[in-house]
Amino acid sequence: MAGISVQDVLRWGWAAAGASYAIWDIEGSRAISARQVQLLRDAGVLAQLPIHLSALAIATAWTGDFAGAAGLIAESDQVAAATGSQVPPQALLRLLALQGREAEARTAIASAMEHGHPHAQWAAAVLYNGLARYEEAAAAARRAASNTFDPWPTMWALPELVEAAARGGEAELARDALERLARTTQSCGTDFPLGIEARCRALLSDGGTGDELYREAIDRLSRTRLRPELARAHLLYGERLRRQGRRTDAREQLRTAHGMLIAIGMEAFAERNADTVTRLTAQEAHIARLARDGRTNAEIGAQLFLSSRTVEWHLSKIFTKLGIGSRRELHAALAQLGPDSPPA
Repeated sequence: MAGISVQDVLRWGWAAAGASYAIWDIEGSRAISARQVQLLRDAGVLAQLPIHLSALAIATAWTGDFAGAAGLIAESDQVAAATGSQVPPQALLRLLALQGREAEARTAIASAMEHGHPHAQWAAAVLYNGLARYEEAAAAARRAASNTFDPWPTMWALPELVEAAARGGEAELARDALERLARTTQSCGTDFPLGIEARCRALLSDGGTGDELYREAIDRLSRTRLRPELARAHLLYGERLRRQGRRTDAREQLRTAHGMLIAIGMEAFAERNADTVTRLTAQEAHIARLARDGRTNAEIGAQLFLSSRTVEWHLSKIFTKLGIGSRRELHAALAQLGPDSPPA
């Protein structure tokens, strides 16, 4: 926007952000929105500020900076209240959907739907995918993807529709959504849209092709700042590997996903992963720590009033859960589980 007058930027700057959206350039849109916000603040044009704060909040949430997004939403609400401006709730919907706080998100989504806000169905699709309620996610994503009023939620809902339909057993619906998605991503040639497309194609691919596509998605998305999308790629890949019985490979992906999701604050997606994260019983954790510390089966048995054969049986189960093959690997495996206390 260098060389353009402030008046023209204020009048037409929103179109630049829209152009970035059209090519899946969320980071570019974030930079444009940040510039818009600064210009409006400097010019004292407060009446227009809330809508641009909201746009910046959406892009900020997409990077996984939920605290930053929440701060922008709060500022937008405060300025809107002071100036009497009306601001659509799309930023709040996006944030709550990604966080996965069902009660809060459902209330906000229901209110937005009553007022016909186009982002509401997209937010619902994200929320229900996080909760692994794929039938509801698919229904919301279909409605969002059929919206002709606002092109951006329509486009952004397509990955949600692919995921929900594929995981819900509606392969034809997922393939149709993927075809529509590819028409928006193929011409972009950048990591974010192509990473999203690869992740969606992986959901519909078998064997080694699916693995290659997930690895491509992870590689591409790791080169962006959009951490929630990268975490979801790890999660989906880990879930696939777990279904295939590839426990060790699955555990690596699922641990990575869980760590990222917890750090970001994506509660529903993290909980979706909860039953796949390694958990030892209190007794198994105790035995594992004793073995890690060099105790023999006989010594462990004597301390816990168990036979050596029973200790050996427990260790076999522990090794399977941790995805390891020997005592030598216990130290690293237990370190990944956190402090020396039994997991809940």
